[in-house]
Amino acid sequence: MTIGTAKSASYEDDLRARIVADPGLVLDDPQIMRALVKASESAMGGNVVDLRGMAMERQEARLARLEETHRAVIAAAYENMSSTNQVHRAIMALLEPDVFEKFLQVLDQEVTTILRVDCLRMVLESGDAERETGVEQMSGVLRVVEPGFVASYMAHGRSQPPRQIVLRQTLPPTPRLYGARLGDMRSEAVLRLDLGAGRMAGMLTMACADPLVFKPGQGTDLLAFFAGVFERSMRRWLS
Repeated sequence: MTIGTAKSASYEDDLRARIVADPGLVLDDPQIMRALVKASESAMGGNVVDLRGMAMERQEARLARLEETHRAVIAAAYENMSSTNQVHRAIMALLEPDVFEKFLQVLDQEVTTILRVDCLRMVLESGDAERETGVEQMSGVLRVVEPGFVASYMAHGRSQPPRQIVLRQTLPPTPRLYGARLGDMRSEAVLRLDLGAGRMAGMLTMACADPLVFKPGQGTDLLAFFAGVFERSMRRWLS
């Protein structure tokens, strides 16, 4: 018993010396500080309010909120950087083709893969859409529609004029763009295209089975930039 007591006393002396030499061992440990505060509250009795303990709890809660906000900001910055790289890679792919057929192929395959969307469609209005069905056979990504289709599709039953970019989780119930895959799509981005003076309206649509990829309230700066580059590329092919 004497030997055990001596070892215990030696351990306590060593622990006390370490804490005195480096108080941060205790002060920087939230669990130890919480235990010490509870022990102090128990010693004071139930009729005494420990304002220091209350202040410490509030500071801990505030610190936890700040750390959570910090993590959220870092995650958002990383996601934005990743999205920026995606758009830049897609644009570089669009600038490579030297013939229109290759441009459509890149749009249907490489760009769709880079942007991680399930369906991508380029929609062009034509005054004689029925006679231009052969144009669609050039690529599954191309759709030729009647005048007014773009504005109607983007508005989706709403009376206000459509914005340049529409993000939504409810797609119009028309199979004109996605065919049999329409039922699987749960979110969509629609980009209106300005193809130049004297030309009819156009749009670029991106649809995903994941309902969280595109939703109202998301930022659209990168999509607007992509649409601007895309419509300028199209003007070159249409000239």
